[in-house]
This record gives sequence, C-alpha cells and structure tokens, in this order.
Amino acid sequence: MGVDEKQRARLFELADLILAISRHLHAAKTDAAESWTPLEAAVMRYIDHQPGTTPTQAAEATQLISSNFSRALRKLEQKGLVRREADPGDARRVRLYPTQKAGENLRHLEDAWSRLLDEAVPDTAEAEAAITTLRRIESQLLARVSRS
Repeated sequence: MGVDEKQRARLFELADLILAISRHLHAAKTDAAESWTPLEAAVMRYIDHQPGTTPTQAAEATQLISSNFSRALRKLEQKGLVRREADPGDARRVRLYPTQKAGENLRHLEDAWSRLLDEAVPDTAEAEAAITTLRRIESQLLARVSRS
C-alpha cells in the first residue's frame, strides 16, 4: 500500500468515524430538544452560525437543492425556530434569523451533547485540538462549495 493509499484509507476512516459519532449525537438529541430531520438540522445550524443570512446563501452553503431547502426552512418556521425579516437595505430580500425558541433548543442540545461527550473527551486540550481540526475541515469544505 503506497503513501497515497494509506492517506486515502485514513481519510475514509475519519469520515466514517465522523458519521458514526454523528449518529450518536443525533440519537442523544431526540430527548433533549425539538425533533428535526438531518436536512432541517443542516439548515438550522447554518442559520445559527450566520444569523441574517439569505435563503440563497443558506441553500448554497448547505448544498441543498432549492425544493429540499425550502421544505426544511418551512418546517423550521412552523416549529418556531426560524423567522424571516425583510432586509432593511432591500425590502425584496429576506433575511433568516434563529428565534428565542431556537436559542433555548440550542441550550438543551449543549447540555445533552456535553454530558454525552464529557466521558469520551475529558481532556480540554484534546477537545480543543479536535475542534480546531474539525473547524478547519469544515472551512475547507465550505470554501470548496463556494468555488463551485
């Protein structure tokens, strides 16, 4: 197995582990917060991180086709987690914001996920290293999406 094949296997294992951990986190949230689909979670996460984003920006960043994005956004609005506001600079444009209920939901998730991971990652330096690495990976993936 050459260097490229070893790296390919490592990267596959990294992706596989991220998915496995994601399943555990998804299962832990069902008792702690408002129920939502993975598509709704992707949209909500983006709006939480980018309040005031436009629907177009959020759809592009989450890589959802417009019909799936629109359906997820409608469901989040129906659940009271997202609100639309007219853009003060251009009334034809809409901005998306998380609601107070979304903030409460996020605090419930923070409690549940912190409890779940506390035993698995008790070392602060290890947690910081993992966060730094995963943020860099996400940034690179988002930059790749915006270039396409």
